[in-house]
Amino acid sequence: MSENLLFPATASEEEKFTEIVKRVEHIFLKSDYLLSNLANLTSLLKYSFEKISWVGFYLYNGKVLYLGPFQGKIACTTILVGKGVCGTAAEKLETVIVPDVDKFPGHIACDPETRSEIVVPVKTPDGTLFGVLDLDSREYSAFSERDKNHLEKLIKYFEDNLINSRI
Repeated sequence: MSENLLFPATASEEEKFTEIVKRVEHIFLKSDYLLSNLANLTSLLKYSFEKISWVGFYLYNGKVLYLGPFQGKIACTTILVGKGVCGTAAEKLETVIVPDVDKFPGHIACDPETRSEIVVPVKTPDGTLFGVLDLDSREYSAFSERDKNHLEKLIKYFEDNLINSRI
């Protein structure tokens, strides 16, 4: 990672996301290992947004989603495609926002304190599943369409520029 981002205490979530997206190609380098970039993205998100209690990647090995780089409490190590929020986003290849995880059928409670969640699928350049980016919060309705749009922009950068880099 070539630089750190420091936000003023008064910066809004919109301002933080806008700055991160604007500088994404300077933060995550093609010359770095993919897993290093994924790890740094989880750290950047976790420490930029107070509402995030856990953030991480689940990577797809052709059979299951397995735990990749993350920030937060110990997590589930494997998730079946089609199961829980992560597995649903992976199966549908679309972002899933859950305002109240207790109302999501089949929610997998890795952390019983989680109240809301957003999961963004990550695809390879040919459009197949690479994995998912999972963000949890201890607040109900913590994630919005704004979060979805910004997170999808970040993931699009990874899909277009970094997925084929060294692991």
